Amino acid sequence: MTIPVPADVVSRLKAVLGAGGWSQDPDLLAPKLIEWRGRWQGTTPLLVLPRSTAEVSAVVGLCAEAGVAITPQGGNTGLVSGQIPQGEILLSTERLNAVRDIDAFDDVIVAEAGVTLAAVHEAAAKLNRRFPLGLASEGSATVGGVVSTNAGGTQVLRFGTTRSLVLGLEAVLPNGEVWNGLKRLRKDNTGYDLKQLLIGAEGTLGVVTAASLKLFPRPVSTATAICGLSSARDAITLLARAKEETGGAVEAFELMGRAGVGYAIKNIPGLREPLEGTHPWYVLVETTSGEPGVAEAALERLLAHALEDGLIADAAVAQTETQARAFWAVRENQSGGQKAEGAAWKHDVSVPVSKMAEFIERATAMVEAFRPGVRIVAFGHVGDGNVHYDVLRRQDESDEAHNALRDEGSRRVHDLVMELDGSISAEHGLGAAKTADALRYKSPIEIEALRAIRAALDPGRIMNPRVLF
Repeated sequence: MTIPVPADVVSRLKAVLGAGGWSQDPDLLAPKLIEWRGRWQGTTPLLVLPRSTAEVSAVVGLCAEAGVAITPQGGNTGLVSGQIPQGEILLSTERLNAVRDIDAFDDVIVAEAGVTLAAVHEAAAKLNRRFPLGLASEGSATVGGVVSTNAGGTQVLRFGTTRSLVLGLEAVLPNGEVWNGLKRLRKDNTGYDLKQLLIGAEGTLGVVTAASLKLFPRPVSTATAICGLSSARDAITLLARAKEETGGAVEAFELMGRAGVGYAIKNIPGLREPLEGTHPWYVLVETTSGEPGVAEAALERLLAHALEDGLIADAAVAQTETQARAFWAVRENQSGGQKAEGAAWKHDVSVPVSKMAEFIERATAMVEAFRPGVRIVAFGHVGDGNVHYDVLRRQDESDEAHNALRDEGSRRVHDLVMELDGSISAEHGLGAAKTADALRYKSPIEIEALRAIRAALDPGRIMNPRVLF
């Protein structure tokens, strides 16, 4: 339980930040105190809105001195309650929204924590560059948020997670001191890498205030297709073949079950069936190249061979950018399409790519035996083994009845994930939702080491105290 924040601390924070730097307005606070799906609701005595790293430092330093806890928040797109305060000071990075520098020669953009992912993409495009991290929530997800959660997205197959895309960070540590690590170096072999500790730490080791991010040349040719398949196992086989036949040109390879595609089309206006018939599984595949026509030729060759061999039942290649966006809209609305269907047990897990189909098959059999009649929506990033495995309530039961079984049902799913040498959190982090679960699976020696790191940097445990170890 979070200790109540003393009134004098609230008054001092207001004085430090001045007019416009804080709020207690219920209307302004309301959207920041509820998670996107509505599962978690929070409270805070004060929303602080620092406009500079110096102001973040002042806030954190004051709270450290008083032993007052802080919950940092970016765009509030997190799905594991890591950004929802339960009585802590809520520190929003939304006003840290400057692109400090962008350099096409160094291929780097230096952006503050509150800059949205969409704004990073836009700034990079002006220099004919790209930042290859794609999320459905990129219009609201922020640099600080994606760094703090080590976000993945649709291009991990080729470029890796956020961890692979960060060159340097600036952060305010839990004692209020500023660490300026905004380097642009591709090589820096000088001991422990503090930035890597902060990436994925979910705000527990400090507040990220800015990041130096890698940029890449924009592809000259891009080809996008959607395929219909009979099984998830066929999708794994198709991925292996795609890597070989395209010479590594595959950038995205996204799997969707029929249920998820159907709910997206049913519940999201403007979406339509991507193929003439319906199929048990779909794969959206995208190839890119630095040469004109190469991506298109590679993809068409791959699909022709897959059709000849019966690996896929049907396929459509986007002929225009509008059609490509329509294919992607089906994939990006897999979560949104479920909202109207009622309560769901959500799982963001990863297993070795070779075991992805096995996980889906075994998990589905297990869940259906545990709770007959539930509806399974499985989708994810085949190239990195990340499965979003969602269990929707039966159509004849209430949300409350379904939610009452969530913990037991999810534990069974997570037990299977660990049996297959996987992870119970692939790209969303642990937050408050999964911290206790993680403690069940990690070894005592790992937990001891992680807690020692946290205690060294945040002995008062004021930073996001309910999250992680």
